[in-house]
Amino acid sequence: MRARVKILEIAAVAIFAISIAGCPKETAAPSGGGGLASGGGGSSEGGGGSRQFKIAVIPKGTQASFWQSVKAGAEAAGNEEHVLIDWQGPNKEGDIMDQVNLVQTKITGKVDGIVLAACDAESLIKPAKDAASKGIPVVTIDSGLKDPDASLSYIATDNVEGGRKAAEQLAKEIGEKGKVGLMIFHKGAASSDDREKGFLEGINKYPNIKLVSTLEANDPAIAIDQVTNMLTANPDIVGIFAANEPNGIGAAQVLKQKKLGGKIKLVAYDSSPDEIKALEDGLIQATVVQDPFQMGYKGVKTVLKAIRKQPIGDKFINSGMTVVTKANLNTPEVQKLVNPTPGK
Repeated sequence: MRARVKILEIAAVAIFAISIAGCPKETAAPSGGGGLASGGGGSSEGGGGSRQFKIAVIPKGTQASFWQSVKAGAEAAGNEEHVLIDWQGPNKEGDIMDQVNLVQTKITGKVDGIVLAACDAESLIKPAKDAASKGIPVVTIDSGLKDPDASLSYIATDNVEGGRKAAEQLAKEIGEKGKVGLMIFHKGAASSDDREKGFLEGINKYPNIKLVSTLEANDPAIAIDQVTNMLTANPDIVGIFAANEPNGIGAAQVLKQKKLGGKIKLVAYDSSPDEIKALEDGLIQATVVQDPFQMGYKGVKTVLKAIRKQPIGDKFINSGMTVVTKANLNTPEVQKLVNPTPGK
């Protein structure tokens, strides 16, 4: 009897084991998209297993109002396209090696595309080409590269024309005669060089105007020192063109301190709150206002076209500019430029 029970127990165990072995195993369902981008330019988007593209936007700096407007535009495009915007610039504005290293870091991190405002027109050529060789498209904004083939498209103000417009406005302000000074911000950066070129072309049309000083700064504190030096060496200067935001702010401060506002005419570039306040106070007579929001917005949109293998079209995309004075400051068109919003 005991032997029979033992046999039945063994048989039951065997049947149970066979039943387990015969059951199919459950497999985890594949997860959907929405994670951080991790691959190069050949990734896919859309469909059940897709992921978000990741676009690195690398400006020349991050603190100035101009760059914050670029960021707002890039993020607006990112929200529309459901892509991730990786915003990072040099710790110090215009630091070439820091920006070179940043581009290489983004390449190593395998972002899907790069939108770059180059600190230097030559030094960033190789990093941009390195990205392209890894299948990561590069679009430049604001300041481009001397090798036009290093980026797929360049989105910027026509800075040569901006310099010419500044010269024309300054000539008008000073009655087309007298000595003037020029504050550039980075020799070798395309935007600075182009503004200088345009200003020289414009001012040379006026035989009674003489450019007596060209100095460089890219920080309001340094600009204060340089403009002070300019006026000390040339006390009969009647006009100054400050070719970017920090120089415009610094120059306006000097004129305020020396009680020279309105006596020495100042034409600036860009539209930070400090510059607009100086315009309202009569320290700045005019400023050439770019559209940095559109640079960031169109930069992201354009690099996405490249990622998606869509035609880009123009090699150069003009983001536009407007000469702003007290007379047109409060018009709706100008207010949209000086107070950009993500919903623009």
